[in-house]
This record gives sequence, structure tokens and C-alpha cells, in this order.
Amino acid sequence: MVASLETLLRDIRACRLCEAALPHGPRPVVQAGRTARILVIGQAPGSKVHASGRAWDDESGDRLRAWTGLSPEDFYDPDHVAHMPSGFCYPGKGNGGDLPPRPECAPRWHSPLRETLPDVRLTLLIGQYAQKRYLPRGFAPNLTEAVRRWREAPGGLLPLPHPAWRSRLWMAKNPWFEDEVLPDLQARVRAALQNV
Repeated sequence: MVASLETLLRDIRACRLCEAALPHGPRPVVQAGRTARILVIGQAPGSKVHASGRAWDDESGDRLRAWTGLSPEDFYDPDHVAHMPSGFCYPGKGNGGDLPPRPECAPRWHSPLRETLPDVRLTLLIGQYAQKRYLPRGFAPNLTEAVRRWREAPGGLLPLPHPAWRSRLWMAKNPWFEDEVLPDLQARVRAALQNV
């Protein structure tokens, strides 16, 4: 039996599954409403999001909202947009930036949470961790090719690069993303939110 969304969100926010591995302690970040039409699956909260407790509450979030064309009001309305990272807590810093998302989160929480969101029409797979989990095996050899094949992604899935500051360099090397993918992304977002 699937738990109610309210119970599930309470359980996720209280999760301490990998507490011993988190240098800054657990603070699971999640957003969902029963009528959400868009699901954003990213990597893991960064330090600013860990501090605020609000998904995408940083420069990457500003860029992601610009890509989607969503206002902050819609982006943070749980009845419009759900946020389910690959790892719900900030994993801490590594040598080349933030550490990867903790591996315990997605297997424990993703399926139950997705089951409580029956109205999702568009799922944004942001970054390699989300794409590896949700795109078919062998779909693409790397993130760039996965994003390049966005039209072929199954079932309302849309692969995107992570909107970190490095994405500007990536976009400069891949101008087709801004010219072709972003207009399609914005059209899909508008369609997903029609009649809400």
C-alpha cells in the first residue's frame, strides 16, 4: 500500500539513513504536491540549498528557471512542480566540487514518491545521475549525447545538463542546446501546466 503523500514527505524529511556519511548532517530537500505536473530530478542539494532548505535556491536554480521559463511562484508551487533530487541531502565538498549524491536515497525514496504523483506529465532529468537512473540502458554514452537525443527520450522524460556555472562553457560548445532544446523545453513546460 502506498503511503499518503503527506506521510511520505514527512518520512523523507525525517530520513537519517546516511547521516554518518554526511559532513554537514542530514537536511533532506524535497517538494511535491498531489497535482504536480512537472517533476525535476536533479543531483543533490548544494551548500546554499542545504542552508535554506529550498530546492534550487542558488544560481543554478536561477539558470534552471530561466531555461524552463517558469516564474519562481510556479517553480516553488508544489501543486505545479515537484523536486526529487537523486540524493536528498547535501553530500559535502570533494576535490572537483560537490561530492556525488548519496546512493541510498533514490532506491529508498524515488519509487514511493513517484507513485504519489499521478499527474506528472514532464520529468526533467538534470545531470548524469538522474539520466543514468531513468534513461534506458545504452541510451547515450555521455551527458552531451543524452541531451542531444532529447527528442528520443521515452515517456515524458527530458535530459538536461546541470545548470551550474560550468553549463555556460558547455552551452558555448553546444549551441544547438540553446537554439533547439530550450525552446522545446519551454513549450513542454507550458503544455504540462495547461489547465492547472
